[in-house]
Amino acid sequence: MYSNKNILAVIPARGGSKGVPKKNLREINGVPIVCLAAQISSTSSLIDRTVVSTDSIEIINKVKEFGYDAPFKRPEAISGDRIGDVPVLIHALNESEKIFNETFDVILMLQPTSPLRTTHDIELAIELIIDKDYDSVWSVSPVDLKNHPFKQLSLKNGLISYVDKSNAEKIIARQQLERTYIRNGIVYAIKADFLKKQKKLLGEKSGCLVIDREIVNIDTEDDFKRLSEILKK
Repeated sequence: MYSNKNILAVIPARGGSKGVPKKNLREINGVPIVCLAAQISSTSSLIDRTVVSTDSIEIINKVKEFGYDAPFKRPEAISGDRIGDVPVLIHALNESEKIFNETFDVILMLQPTSPLRTTHDIELAIELIIDKDYDSVWSVSPVDLKNHPFKQLSLKNGLISYVDKSNAEKIIARQQLERTYIRNGIVYAIKADFLKKQKKLLGEKSGCLVIDREIVNIDTEDDFKRLSEILKK
């Protein structure tokens, strides 16, 4: 609890994965990445409950084996690879409030596929959303100016063109480029009432936690190799 707000952390972990089979059960130093997310969440005194939301009995059993909570099975209707985060979080919030007989003020989403999070990252997001009275807070990473949106190209029928044709040709020096950011999956903090009523993660009053260090979002085997190299450092 922080500032008398009850906080729920949800770790979404589908059983299926096309890029890396059983991705959420892959281990880092002997710990499945889904359990690693639960482990980090459990180290924070600000978080009141941590639950894993999954459609997989195998993941539920593994989570319980490591001593963490997976108190419900996600329905098939919200378990496919084309399902967004919002219905998954609303379902986890509603189920957790029924199971634990509690009302939560803030819900966190901790994606297992961004395993380089720290307890400090999570707690900064909690403090931001409550102290600044934001609708939500997303952790983000700065985009290298070499990859700025104004420099990006699309390819259609073998021909390239700027993605943003209205601005790209006006930019000459990188000093003219406004810094941009990309979400990194480390932590999302959302007010529970906002999530239920608005059914979205980004509101008109949403802030960000900038994390300016190397981050890995795991989608492929190469990402696991890169993660291994970072951990060796």
